[in-house]
Amino acid sequence: MGGVQEIELTGLTSEGQGVGRLEGLTVFVDGGLPSERVAVSIVERKKNYAVGRLTEIIEPSVERIEPRCPLAQRCGGCQLQHMNYAAQLNWKRRRVIDAIERIGKLEVEVEPTIGMADPWRYRNKMQFPVGRSKDGLLIGCYETRTHEIVDTNECLIQRSANDDMLRAARRVLERFNISAYDEDRHVGVMRHVMGRVGADGETMLVLVTATNELPHSKAIVRALREELPHVTTIQQNVQTYRNNVILGRETRVLYGARTIRDRLNGLRFNISARSFFQVNTTQAERLYSTAIEFAGLSGRELLVDAYCGTGTITLSMARRARRAIGIEVVSTAVNDARLNARENGIGNAEFILGDVERVVPRLVDAGVEVVVIDPPRAGCDARVLRSLAAMRPSKIIYVSCNPATLARDLSILSSLGYRTKKIRPVDMFPMTAHVESVTLLEPK
Repeated sequence: MGGVQEIELTGLTSEGQGVGRLEGLTVFVDGGLPSERVAVSIVERKKNYAVGRLTEIIEPSVERIEPRCPLAQRCGGCQLQHMNYAAQLNWKRRRVIDAIERIGKLEVEVEPTIGMADPWRYRNKMQFPVGRSKDGLLIGCYETRTHEIVDTNECLIQRSANDDMLRAARRVLERFNISAYDEDRHVGVMRHVMGRVGADGETMLVLVTATNELPHSKAIVRALREELPHVTTIQQNVQTYRNNVILGRETRVLYGARTIRDRLNGLRFNISARSFFQVNTTQAERLYSTAIEFAGLSGRELLVDAYCGTGTITLSMARRARRAIGIEVVSTAVNDARLNARENGIGNAEFILGDVERVVPRLVDAGVEVVVIDPPRAGCDARVLRSLAAMRPSKIIYVSCNPATLARDLSILSSLGYRTKKIRPVDMFPMTAHVESVTLLEPK
């Protein structure tokens, strides 16, 4: 299987790679689309599969378009810029259906994916690794399936204010000769640059360091404020561990406020550096509106929101319920959620700091009628699902960012007496292979 080979692609993986067969092996091809005939060079061969590098598109798909970003073929941030947007939405719905049928062994109504009118410039948060080449600092996304940084000055799925902070950080860090972190040798200072954009132009710039101290920190802050005169806050996050976790536990405010504010579903939210907040505010409103619709609250219910973050779902639903309880393990997020409740004048929401696995069993006999789950990509621990089912709520709303773990968890909930009624995918991340969805479950 040497040299350049022709292959017909028949599908896409969950990561957006084209898939075909060659000499009995499954071949994965970045940048390929179903129904295309392409030429590939095999760059990796294993016992059961091979990886091919696309060298020529012999027969292009009708869904293929020219990527808008000049870095799209190298950068690992977007996987589907070469696929037209309508086709992306259809494929994401199909991806959810396939996971539910193949992994969950369930037959469920999956509605069309809710897309964006303009699927660009939507991300309110950036977090780019920092490296160095012979020409200077590199800041950008990793190249596809590598830890090589693709230097970036402009990212077309980021808010433009994030691009401004990215470019300013590069100029200032270069000026003060701040070293980049070397993950192999565990030396150097700068690990990541993170930016967040809120409502009314509020912005947060976070410098993530591998060292406790940021050299020339006061001069760097002055220089950044000159470059970014309207920046709301500049912070340093300390991440000294030898791992791939982006943010450490300690964050120091170097200038300005601890949080920035954003708006969602008519509410204002304070967001700190480590708090979870949906990166696509426009689609988050559609996601949460779907969750509220599925919950069908009458104003009499006790509601539990597991993995509540800064309280976005909790507070949105508290206005329509008798009482809402949010559970979150990140202390800064819980602090933000409590502040958000006070600032929005919502007095019937309570936030509990702790692991969902430990807190949920304490609420089994509380009379909970509606449960909302919005777990990380790994999904829910089976013990959590058993505790949630033991509450016997009349509705479970599952918000998921991973169709595979969603399907697994829906299968477990089915065995615990809950029927999946419908699923609505929402395209939170256009141009990427990711898809979120909202699922409604009711007792069988």
